[in-house]
Amino acid sequence: MTTSDTLSSEQVISLAKQHLTQNYTRYPVALVRGSNSWVWDAEGNRYLDFFPGWGCGILGHCPPRVVQAVQEQVATLIHVPNTWYTEPQALLGQALGERTDFGGVSFFCNSGTEANEAAIKLARLNGKPKNKYKIVTLTGSFHGRTMGALTATAQPKYHAGVEPMLPGFNYAPWGDLDAVAKAIDGETCAVMFEPIQGEGGVNVPPAGFLEGVRALCDHHGLLLILDEVQTGMGRTGKWFGYQNWDVKPDIITLAKALAGGVAMGALVARPEVAEKLKPGTHAATFGGNPLAARAALATIETIEQEGLLERGVQLGARFLHRFTELKEKCPLVTDVRVKGTMIGVELNVEGAPVVQACLEKGLLINCTHQTVLRLLPALTLSDEQLEDGCDIIADVLLALRP
Repeated sequence: MTTSDTLSSEQVISLAKQHLTQNYTRYPVALVRGSNSWVWDAEGNRYLDFFPGWGCGILGHCPPRVVQAVQEQVATLIHVPNTWYTEPQALLGQALGERTDFGGVSFFCNSGTEANEAAIKLARLNGKPKNKYKIVTLTGSFHGRTMGALTATAQPKYHAGVEPMLPGFNYAPWGDLDAVAKAIDGETCAVMFEPIQGEGGVNVPPAGFLEGVRALCDHHGLLLILDEVQTGMGRTGKWFGYQNWDVKPDIITLAKALAGGVAMGALVARPEVAEKLKPGTHAATFGGNPLAARAALATIETIEQEGLLERGVQLGARFLHRFTELKEKCPLVTDVRVKGTMIGVELNVEGAPVVQACLEKGLLINCTHQTVLRLLPALTLSDEQLEDGCDIIADVLLALRP
């Protein structure tokens, strides 16, 4: 396909404004193709993508092994319901279980919010015999936009207009172990949070926090649910974010990078916890379909065969060096938080103009919590691309400094 075969950006945007719901803030660019960390718009302009697919593109755009796997599978078997077994789904369950180091078994769905809905239900099913149903979550969290996951998301701005929220959630301040302890009562069945908050501002927990929550859960007989939708699949330099600490959860949830850009979510739970999911308790029509499962297997294979967990650590170190250096030169930068390729650069000004200026210079990044530049680059990013992108961010911020 060439750019002459496509609609112009203006035509695409006009059609979208007429015929799509307007619930997204979109930039006036229509993207038509991608390769690794590059994407092109309808006019053939090229952009370096430091936020591929909102973190779904852990291997960049159109990774070859994933493309090949999908092409083969789409010509073989696209979808069958979960009333039948398929080889890709079974192999993917095995692959995830072997990498969770708690022998996890998997339920597959299509997104992060679905995975978290499944986790909420599973926690309540486990708490049912003792009439426990409440879940403690943390301020600044983001767990999704379906009603259960949205209620778990302890940010009032996302609840506005759709109240009342579901009963059974207690909120505690992020990183405050004493507050988590106080939020637990006799009806609590689980504590649920992200090992590193993404949308909340790329917040890394204080030392001892994860281990402390694990101890609280053990003491009160609660499940520890870790939302790994953004931190999972190598994003932090480990297969899963929790593996950066000395803890083992009871349930993790996955999505985003799981299938290299193909829609897929998963709940992975300890077998004795997962056994409460009996026929009829939960399901997902498209969950774990052969197409998505093959894509996920190809993603895992690529990460392992190309040594990308180690590459993520190297990239993180280079990003930390570049932005720490920038912080010393630019008073607009107040903090830099990096774990693998999960990167937050906190500013003392609004980040939206910075994102716009980077876009105009050919770099795609994100801003969250108004003031935190969030980068989730592909593990396949080259050193040259890293330096070029950091140069653009530095140029933009240094031009804005007072």
